[in-house]
Amino acid sequence: MSEELRVYVADLAAYNNGCLHGVWIDATLELDEMQDQVNEMLKATPLDEEAEEYAIHDYEGFGAYKVSEYEGLESVHDVACFLEEHGEVAGDVLAYFGDNLEDAQKALEENYNGCYNSLADYAEELTTETSEVPEHLAFYIDYEKMGRDMELSGDVFTVETGYQEVHVFWSH
Repeated sequence: MSEELRVYVADLAAYNNGCLHGVWIDATLELDEMQDQVNEMLKATPLDEEAEEYAIHDYEGFGAYKVSEYEGLESVHDVACFLEEHGEVAGDVLAYFGDNLEDAQKALEENYNGCYNSLADYAEELTTETSEVPEHLAFYIDYEKMGRDMELSGDVFTVETGYQEVHVFWSH
């Protein structure tokens, strides 16, 4: 991914007292390194009392995935590593699966068919690779409708990441 995967972790005691105090943390670091940075930030609280609680107040590089304010560091780390491994499409796939990391991983590792300009292009490639289409019938095949039917029937699902960037996945 081109953008760094990081979260802004804020000291809640300081925040509740009108003071912004926190730290940006690389979410792909080892979990104990992330926790050490949070602990150091809490130790350096601008308040007279000891700070214990924190929350994630911002994040960058997570694409369509929405990091929750009270999401645990382990979950953030797991998602960040998943996104780093699979690229931009991973955030969209994760959002498609309602933030279920296990289902998103399975989709990308086992059910991914590739990126196409359109679902019609995928339907055409699948048809020509698996069937012999007689030349005199080729112009009568409506690949756009075939692709739409594949999606409506639940055989495939798609994730669009940009103009003419349609990622196709088997649903089963």
